[in-house]
Parts: sequence; structure tokens; C-alpha cells
Amino acid sequence: MKFSLIICTYMRPVAILKLLKSVEEQELYPDEILIIDGSTNDNTALVFKENNFKNLGYFKVDNANRGLTKQRNFGIDKVSEDIDVVCFLDDDIILEKPYFKNLINTYKLYPDAGGVGGYILNEVKWRKLKKDEKPSFKEFEIDGYIRNLGTRNVLRKRLGLLSDQPPCIMPEFSNGFSVGSLPPSDKTYKAEYFMGGVSSFKKKVVDTVKFSEYFEGYGLYEDLEYCLRVSKSYQLYVNTSATLFHYHEEGGRPNKYAYGKMVVRNGWYVWRTKFSKPSFIARLKWNAIVIILSILRFINVLTTSKRKEAFTEGIGRFVGLFSLLFVKPKTQR
Repeated sequence: MKFSLIICTYMRPVAILKLLKSVEEQELYPDEILIIDGSTNDNTALVFKENNFKNLGYFKVDNANRGLTKQRNFGIDKVSEDIDVVCFLDDDIILEKPYFKNLINTYKLYPDAGGVGGYILNEVKWRKLKKDEKPSFKEFEIDGYIRNLGTRNVLRKRLGLLSDQPPCIMPEFSNGFSVGSLPPSDKTYKAEYFMGGVSSFKKKVVDTVKFSEYFEGYGLYEDLEYCLRVSKSYQLYVNTSATLFHYHEEGGRPNKYAYGKMVVRNGWYVWRTKFSKPSFIARLKWNAIVIILSILRFINVLTTSKRKEAFTEGIGRFVGLFSLLFVKPKTQR
């Protein structure tokens, strides 16, 4: 299968060079690499003047096409006609050598796959379940592996607000388990969503389903919303043997007030993409989770060294929730 790699970047020249060095070492190399650069300076362009990478095309977009979802749609329009699969990677990723080989092979093993997500190794600590061991209340067990739930999820569990669905399947009140709750088992799991920064889709999917431009700039949760729309027509999978590392570069991220507001408003948009008319109980749970997580961010003012960031994000979350009373986003169908 021929596959294209699209990397949308913004003001991260050092990170994208590290990523492309790891692409060079792949056991299976992309037939096409498209760099869609939204930077407002020429530092990233300079990287490609000083370094040559096979099959690479570089495009610098103007303000009209700047922003993650706009850049992804721009890149899709540049993909060659003979490509079978289109892959997306965030610019702060480092791949393990078999990443593309294992990812693309999933489409051969599962012909019904419309999209396949990869697996991040460095964000969650897992351990194997010992014989006759039972996980504690504060732990999550799946497929013979255990991880800590974390403070927020332990509190949600005590309050009956934890997801009742498997990882990567959205419950009616949203706030489901992410890809990080799938274990490092090397297995492939069915999904409704996965991370856009480590994703791939058949070309026929991205040609017919476009990324929503509701998500301006940074585009928080755009991947979740896109996957939920795609999953209405196609089966999605996560292959935990398609492994990589995600390093969360700080450059290009919004301030914490804007981020907190995005968490709530974009979260509402994603939730209503899947459930346009959720039940009364689901609505109560969604709002309860927003309020609880916002309060926890204010408590972080006392428990973290980044007090200003915690406070401004908490304010942003409450402003986002209050704004939904007056102006709700219009979702795509």
C-alpha cells in the first residue's frame, strides 16, 4: 500500500527536524511527505534548505490556511492520487523504527479499517498484573495490565462519573477513556476515536470527510471530533505495536486561559457530535465533570509551582461553561 505522511507544524523547527530524522530510520518509508508550515517566520523553512529528506514536499501557508484543521485539509488536497493511506503526525513526535510498518500492516489484517491510530509509549506507566492480584480502587486493569487512574479519575470513580465504556469508546456523557488507557500489549483494538497526532486514514476517507474548521488555531479535540464523524461510516482501530514517543513541545500552544475555555467549549462540541440529544442524566454528568475538573484546577494553585497557569486555566474553564448558556457551537453532522 502506498502511503503519504502529512506533518502540520507551527514555530517548531527543532522538533520537526528530530521527527524527520526518526522517519528516515523507518523500516517502511513514506511514499510522500508533505510539510504544511503555518509558522510566521522562516525558521522552519530554513530546516528544509539545510536538510534533504526523500519524497518531501514543503508548503508554507498564509493566514487564511493557518491553524491545525485548515492545514490538514490543505495537506489532504496536495496528496497524490495514487496514495492508499494518509498518515498524520504531530511535529513533536519521535517514531520507533517499525512504526509505519506495523501501522500500514493493520490495513492488510483488517480490510474494513477506515483509520488506524498509533500508540504513545511515554505518557502512561503500565505494569503487568501479577498472578492472583486484584487491582486497587485507584487502579485501572485491562488485558492483564494495570495503570494508576490518577487523582481526577479516582474522584470521578467515587462520584459515579467514570466512563462505563472501554477505552476509545465514548459514553453518553462524554469524557471517556483515551488511547492512554489501552495497554502496551501489541494488540489491535477497535475504537471510535484516537489521537490525530498519531493517526492514519484511507485516502477515500479524508477525501470525503474533512476536518472541521470550527477548531481554530491550536485545535484542541479536533482529532476526537473528526474520528467520531468518521466512525459513523468506517471502522477505526488502534494498533498498540505502532509505537512512538510524544514530547509535548511548548512552542505554539495557547495561553492557559484560552486553553481552559477551549477544554469546555470544544469538549461540548465533540460530545454533541456523537450525541446530539443526550439524556437528562448524561447532561447532568457532563456538567458535573466540567465543574469538578474546573475546581480541581483552582485547587492546583495550592499544590503546584505553576500557580498562575492553574488559576487562569480554572477561570477559562468556568468562563467556557458560562458562555454555553448564551452561545452554543453549531456541530457538524
